[in-house]
Amino acid sequence: MQSKTVGGQVFRLHRIITTMMALAALSFLVQAPVHARSLLQVPKYAAIVMDMDTEEVLYAHNAEAARHPASITKVMTLMLAFEALDAGKIKMDDRIVFSKAAAAQPPSKLGLGQGGWISVEEAIRLLSTKSANDVAVALAEHVEGSELAFAQKMTEKARDIGMTQTAFYNASGLPNPAHSTSARDLAIMSKHLITAFPHYYAFFSQQSYNFYGKRFPNHNRLLGKLVGLDGIKTGYTNASGYTLAASAQRDGKRLIAIVLGAPSGKQRNENIASLINAGFEVLRKRRDGRVLSIAQQMLEPVQDLRPWATAVAQGSLDEEEEPDYEPTRPVRRDH
Repeated sequence: MQSKTVGGQVFRLHRIITTMMALAALSFLVQAPVHARSLLQVPKYAAIVMDMDTEEVLYAHNAEAARHPASITKVMTLMLAFEALDAGKIKMDDRIVFSKAAAAQPPSKLGLGQGGWISVEEAIRLLSTKSANDVAVALAEHVEGSELAFAQKMTEKARDIGMTQTAFYNASGLPNPAHSTSARDLAIMSKHLITAFPHYYAFFSQQSYNFYGKRFPNHNRLLGKLVGLDGIKTGYTNASGYTLAASAQRDGKRLIAIVLGAPSGKQRNENIASLINAGFEVLRKRRDGRVLSIAQQMLEPVQDLRPWATAVAQGSLDEEEEPDYEPTRPVRRDH
């Protein structure tokens, strides 16, 4: 009986210490100077860090607030294509013909024009690197017959995997007032991609794709630079700000981090890097027997971040403000 009492006292003491540490971290964020708190004051900003194996949320800020996902939408577009491939509904060497609607999409786009075609595999590689809106629509039409029917399937799939705050209205992520999600939902989607389609996940790791003599670098500039990071997808529109769903693996553990609404790609990348590094440091110190929260681990990285602008830079709807590209490749019409 005495040992049980001692054990109970130790457990209660552990809870008290943990609570005090969490309150101290929160107090810091409230009392920190403006330059340290500025990222939390950006109106569109939302973030989450999740341990993929346990689904423990290590850090969250506005994680359930409605946000526009921009081109992160294309992760769901590709997941439905992966399902269709596994079901034998489509094949990698199928020809995807660009309709008038697909060819008319604003940049970022491939620009083949109506009647041009690419293979399913080429479409997958172009979406995961260049993030071409015309390719997204053409792929959606190839899989489901129309972009509208495909978007309905996207929303149905979102509900099936637990994305309760998400509604998709197109395959590209271009602005639509009703097209919305949350950082938490995007973390759920990212986990589903990695666990349900490990045989396709490598497409999100390619740092570039050469398409008929034109090299398209991946918009995710953290690939090859942040230790362990191997996907997933960036995005940018005026409505969303700079967005990124990212995943990294170190020492047998995988984290998923989502940042939405950043004022610039550079600041988005810095924040993702800080969140992921802090998350892995928390897990490491836990393994060493120390009780730590990601909020505490983030104290120094947050202080080091540059001040964030209060408004999203104005520009085209093009992700990363990349110029449109009209390839020299001949339009293929022999279908």
